[in-house]
Amino acid sequence: MIREILIWPDPVLKQPARSVERVDDGVRRLLDDMAETMYAADGVGLAAPQVGELVRCIVIDTSPKQEGQHLIHLVNPEIVLAEGVTTYTEGCLSIPGEAEEVERAARVVVRALDRSGKPFELDCDGLLNIAVQHEMDHLQGTLFVDHLSALKRELIRKRMKKLKAEKAAERAESVKKAPRHESAL
Repeated sequence: MIREILIWPDPVLKQPARSVERVDDGVRRLLDDMAETMYAADGVGLAAPQVGELVRCIVIDTSPKQEGQHLIHLVNPEIVLAEGVTTYTEGCLSIPGEAEEVERAARVVVRALDRSGKPFELDCDGLLNIAVQHEMDHLQGTLFVDHLSALKRELIRKRMKKLKAEKAAERAESVKKAPRHESAL
């Protein structure tokens, strides 16, 4: 099921996510919904808080832009090694139409549970490395704009508030135009 992606500055996006107690059918359903939502939005990663679920779950698939990759599910991820420094121009599904350079570790190793609840480690470089760090920031209530200057962040915030207002107006207009159904009672 495709879910609505929250748009910053939605307050849910600033809250830290809690750990998943156990990977069960509900968590797997969330991961499936997140993957479907990510693909529908043409993204390479999505964190659960972006769809309003404050749990430590991430889906990433950099295969469209990084050869040899595939869909990865990360439950309760933690970075166990970070080294070097790199800069990458990042965008975000919760901040549509915006992209800015962000400084990140050049390589990370992440430990997580897979969709079966089995622990694994993932050595990340290239776009996968950037995506993992970006999505893990979401689990802490941090967005890529938090890595920018206050001026850039405020300009983007104003554009996102305008975008949210436009979307709300579109939704209201579509409700007004919807056919009315009279009750049979």
